Amino acid sequence: MLKIIYAGTPEFAVSALESLLESGHQVLAVYTQPDRPAGRGRKLQPSPVKSCALRHGLTVFQPESFAEHNELERLAGFQADLMVVAAYGLLLPESVLNTPRLGCINIHASLLPRWRGAAPVQRAILAGDDETGITIMQMDKGLDTGDMLASAGLQIEPNWTAADLLDQLQTLGADLLIDTLGRLESGELEARQQDNSQATYANKLSKQEARIDWNQDAETIQRQVRAYVPWPVSYTQLQGDNLRVWGASIDDTHGSTAPGEVIDHNQDGLFVSCMDSVLKVTELQFAGKKRCPAAEVSNSRNLKGQRFD
Repeated sequence: MLKIIYAGTPEFAVSALESLLESGHQVLAVYTQPDRPAGRGRKLQPSPVKSCALRHGLTVFQPESFAEHNELERLAGFQADLMVVAAYGLLLPESVLNTPRLGCINIHASLLPRWRGAAPVQRAILAGDDETGITIMQMDKGLDTGDMLASAGLQIEPNWTAADLLDQLQTLGADLLIDTLGRLESGELEARQQDNSQATYANKLSKQEARIDWNQDAETIQRQVRAYVPWPVSYTQLQGDNLRVWGASIDDTHGSTAPGEVIDHNQDGLFVSCMDSVLKVTELQFAGKKRCPAAEVSNSRNLKGQRFD
């Protein structure tokens, strides 16, 4: 049995924590990001990991950084064997990485060295990758540059959004973590260095990049729509208002016209011309409204002949 500190924040990190609690290893404490304002009322909301930890009666800490007074001393006081990190969102200094007896390991949502960085799932979809996966690595002071302890691959289905893929990866990551801890405890693991020459970087997402450029082909735009669910969500403009696109597929039944022009809007969806191809929008959201199937909108607000910017 290992004595473990767990550090994570979003939903992606919940499955691994729950698996740890079921595994027999001892979770001494949980670290997660401070509560953030969310929703229309902008009330402070706990992270999914905090909510999970409190349900299980775990001690939770939420420092803004480990430079805060006594944070490192408190961490050292647990005398943990290992710190397990999953999408924590806080840069760990070397002093923290060296505090647990076996250091810190990270559950990273890509097959390293491909897609180091903040948004590996979304960048894999944007790039049209056929496969991604989970890598469990020993953390060092670099950005996802540590030695790899274990990995498991996963095929990316052509209709999966980033949210769908994250759901699959969090389950895969939880299973791989428990297997890795067992082999780490028994001394069976052999760490492998990453090939830095093959590294790619998954830069943090921004709202600006989610604006659709209709001068691209439909396949590229469809990947963007999938990658930006649930955030920041692809959008276009119609008469100065933003229209969010939550779902789309490639259409081969219509001929294309000027990029951004709505060729048709009927019970099958909203058909928009791209560069040399057509995108069928299946789910959309007008400003101030709820998201809904594009086909439902056609009876009350048919957009045929309109032009998206």
